[in-house]
Amino acid sequence: MSSTPRFLQGVFPFEGKGLTAPYLVDEALGFTVPAGAIAQPLYFRGGHTGDALVVVSLYRDGTVMRHFAIGANQGVNIPLRVVEDVDPDSRLELRVAAPVGCVGELVIDFGLVLV
Repeated sequence: MSSTPRFLQGVFPFEGKGLTAPYLVDEALGFTVPAGAIAQPLYFRGGHTGDALVVVSLYRDGTVMRHFAIGANQGVNIPLRVVEDVDPDSRLELRVAAPVGCVGELVIDFGLVLV
């Protein structure tokens, strides 16, 4: 069985709207699993330049799958030990939440594989 890697990555400005108000900062952080494929998220790397805790959350069809908390001016590298199959036509999004007034740039490298 062959697999195809896919990456959601880039540097994105953000402005906090509250830790309970996550939002998609850029369409580049969204992905719809193509028909006939299954996606498996493999890892998350992220960091930010803001002065407060930021949470990046992986959503599948509007429901949270994982939360990745990143401290102020910090970065994280998280291999996903529990790999879940994401069905065709499912929508994956990485949304950011930060305290109101927290601004900065978010650096994201999220890897998944299509099988």
